[in-house]
Amino acid sequence: MSPTTYRTADVDGFNVFYREAGRPGAPKLLLLHGFPSSGHMFRDLIPKLADRFHIVAPDLPGFGQSAMPSRDTFAYTFDNLANVIDRFTEVIGFDRYAVYVFDYGAPTGFRLALRHPERITAIISQNGNAYEEGLSDGWNPIRAYWQDASPANREALRAMLTLETTRWQYTHGVPDTTSVSPDGYTLDAFYLNRPGADEIQLDLFGDYRNNVALYPEFQQYFRTHQPPFLAVWGKHDPFFLPPGAEAFKRDMPQAVVRFFDTGHFALETHASEIAAAIGDFLTR
Repeated sequence: MSPTTYRTADVDGFNVFYREAGRPGAPKLLLLHGFPSSGHMFRDLIPKLADRFHIVAPDLPGFGQSAMPSRDTFAYTFDNLANVIDRFTEVIGFDRYAVYVFDYGAPTGFRLALRHPERITAIISQNGNAYEEGLSDGWNPIRAYWQDASPANREALRAMLTLETTRWQYTHGVPDTTSVSPDGYTLDAFYLNRPGADEIQLDLFGDYRNNVALYPEFQQYFRTHQPPFLAVWGKHDPFFLPPGAEAFKRDMPQAVVRFFDTGHFALETHASEIAAAIGDFLTR
């Protein structure tokens, strides 16, 4: 088994923490996490794929162990998250790679694909949305903030930053909640409780509207480039609905879509099944 190492890359003065495993020279796989997590969410997946792939899982800017500069010096937008991760791949020599995207990792990774289609060998989307029909009513409080960025609407979103809500995101839709380790959501809550982290996350909630605005461009990329595409979806996700997974086939008829009997954080319960699906898909 390839050991996982823990490193920090200097990306033009911005420190990006990342996990790395596998043999350099093997096919490259970039793992991009979502809200409110970090590369820690891939702790069970990485060992199951490291015998076949060179894997890197960075913490996004403002998340996990990566730098969290103040909002005065770094604008927390998805464009800027993608800017840092784009340069990160160049700094570490990831010139051509498959990308696994989840939640916030999807609008980040899809931006990389728009910018550098020649670098993307395949895409795995695990509850990473790119279609309006994939957005549930759970987005309504955030949509209200998009339409009216009032202090009251911003304040209402703080409920999404509590430990209780984070735990709910991990356990909702899971048939047996005792199968979900508390380590993941407890660590996420620790990061969310850092001074200033709440305002950063509220900024990103507001900027998410720009991801939805880019959906037509993401879809055009899919239609034009037809990347090998695998969707692995927790079918009880309260935020990203199964129709969003099925919609990928509209633009990429050869896309493979698989559903699992779990919720948003599907790797917490189905890491083995998802690893098997990814291994079969990428090696094929």
